[in-house]
Amino acid sequence: MPHMTAPAAPDSLSADTSAPAADTPTPLAAPPSPPSIHVRAVITWLAIFPLVSVGMLLLAPVSESWHPILRALVLTAVVVPLAVYVVVPRLLRVHAAIVRRRAR
Repeated sequence: MPHMTAPAAPDSLSADTSAPAADTPTPLAAPPSPPSIHVRAVITWLAIFPLVSVGMLLLAPVSESWHPILRALVLTAVVVPLAVYVVVPRLLRVHAAIVRRRAR
């Protein structure tokens, strides 16, 4: 059987194509750096303090006779997920918008 080789590549394919194609998306700007640990601590406190305060006021009438540990358990079972999944992410978005606005 004769040995077959692949055909040579046309010159147009082997030319230097250093310029990006028209349909190539341009790279996006680097994402902003995350806030410092101190800013995140303040944002977390801004989320937790009002939630705990309101939670205590709402829970007080029904939990008056409960053991303090049970009150803390119920309060934190509501406050922590609410803070982690709803309030803190929103506050971080607000903080990022403020930082972007200042950077202009």
